[in-house]
Amino acid sequence: MSYSEQEIRDLRRIAATLRGNLIEMIPPGKVGHLGGSSSIMDVVAALYFRHMKVFADPKDARRDRCVFSKGHAVLAQYAAFAELGYVTREDLHRVKTLDGTLQGHPDMDHTPGIEAVTGSLGQGLSVSLGMALGLRLDGDDARVFCVIGDGELDEGQIWEAAMAAAAYGADNLVAIVDSNKVQATDATEKVLPVGRLKQKWEAFGWNAVEIDGHDFAQILDALDAAKACKGRPTAIIADTVKGKGFDFAEGKAAYHNAAMNEEEYARAVELVKKMKEEA
Repeated sequence: MSYSEQEIRDLRRIAATLRGNLIEMIPPGKVGHLGGSSSIMDVVAALYFRHMKVFADPKDARRDRCVFSKGHAVLAQYAAFAELGYVTREDLHRVKTLDGTLQGHPDMDHTPGIEAVTGSLGQGLSVSLGMALGLRLDGDDARVFCVIGDGELDEGQIWEAAMAAAAYGADNLVAIVDSNKVQATDATEKVLPVGRLKQKWEAFGWNAVEIDGHDFAQILDALDAAKACKGRPTAIIADTVKGKGFDFAEGKAAYHNAAMNEEEYARAVELVKKMKEEA
């Protein structure tokens, strides 16, 4: 499917808004996962505001499901939830507080829109596969999207789930790998090289595509291709930049989970304003 320039501009504008919501949640001095939340934000914008079946009621049975296996980046989902009306602006300001509904990792008991408790890395694809198979058994055409970190691919359970998903032909399941190439302490290639991701997923029996994870046309085309693929699940390997949009944080492990100082926060606000103007 081809998308108009206006549709792409709209998504750029949404992504800029979501990045603005992100920094609202982690003001100066507050520790938060800026890097991995911002790297996946363009994919989040495309999923929630263009591709997925989303409803005013986050529990509507007709909805598509999105599971953040890389649960530490859930701030990206919260940013979208605020625009969808699932949470309030005040909720964003109470992230990671005892009286808040938005915690540092996904909590399905207290946060509307969260489909699974994650954060212990490696488990989300198994959960997503269970959802996908359950939906298929029910004759439901809803689909399941699982966002995985490239550092998370160090976990063996991911590959167990990948084998099972291919064996069961779970074509209503899409894994989106946020390949930002930097994990908590260093570059993924220095911590534990994961190799050629497209070929690896294909070897496990998946349909696999590589895209620029910040190019909306490529993101949307890949999501459409995944929907059209029948008989096997699809892995979308999104080439992204850790901390995308915030030049002081881009590509740096130090901003995997850190607090911005006053100067950095002011710069972040300025950059979001510029993103909105240029969208």
